[in-house]
Amino acid sequence: MSTASVTAAVEPQAPARRRSAHPVPVFPIAILGIFALAAIFAQFFPIDPQAADLAARYRPPAWLEGGTLEHLLGTDHMGRDVLARLVYGGRISLTVGLAAVAVAGVLGTLIGIVAGYLGGIFDQVIMRIIDAWMALPSITIAIFLAAIVGPSYVNIILILAGVYWTRYARVVRGEVLSLRERDFVKLAVVAGCSPPSIMLRHILPNVANTAVVIATLMLGVVVVAEASLSFLGVGVPPPEPAWGQMLSDGKRGLTSGYWWVTVFPGLCIVLLVLSANLIGDWFRVRFDPQLRQL
Repeated sequence: MSTASVTAAVEPQAPARRRSAHPVPVFPIAILGIFALAAIFAQFFPIDPQAADLAARYRPPAWLEGGTLEHLLGTDHMGRDVLARLVYGGRISLTVGLAAVAVAGVLGTLIGIVAGYLGGIFDQVIMRIIDAWMALPSITIAIFLAAIVGPSYVNIILILAGVYWTRYARVVRGEVLSLRERDFVKLAVVAGCSPPSIMLRHILPNVANTAVVIATLMLGVVVVAEASLSFLGVGVPPPEPAWGQMLSDGKRGLTSGYWWVTVFPGLCIVLLVLSANLIGDWFRVRFDPQLRQL
């Protein structure tokens, strides 16, 4: 056996580059991107989503008998185009969902940082409020508040943010309890930094990843909550084409065979929520140093 062969047999082979165990969720990102583009350019859609035509009531999708290319996904009980209402409804769901998630994230993250860093009686009071708030059924509280203040864009955003801010506060507070014992925080205290400066410059950047992960996971929850409120008539006020409102309008024709009025908005909700959850799981793995080594 030649010397080269012996050397090749003895020396360990360089390990092949391992393929990522957690690939980028291309399909969910594509679906979410389509919904986002449709929401951004909804005003360029050629059909008015609120234009009623009683002569075209319950017209089926274009591929069924009786359907036309003018209404690709059919019409509802008032002759309004289902596709146009889906496009505009996506704008409502994404706008309300993203705004509510952002407001809840900022509020909950700041409260969690302050409670975790200061500790003491302030932390105990905040945590007891969070425990009591989380013990209540979220959707029931949202329905109760929406029925009191009345349906509108701003009210629904504030209500959903007020219901779900506790998720951020509890998780962030738990991380801050660990971070405040780290050396870089203790060195900042020794250097004379004020508590607000430490919380904003040293602690906030270290919990931002966690807040982003929670936000992506909460987007689907908020979208379902907004659709539920609209379905019950206390969400985005009609005649705005919210997906939940479309489900509510379509239930009267579902038993008569007009399935497209209900199935298409329900499918949009499922796809949006599922995509947001899958992207949130991917972010959770990417930002967790223990999980991303698996």
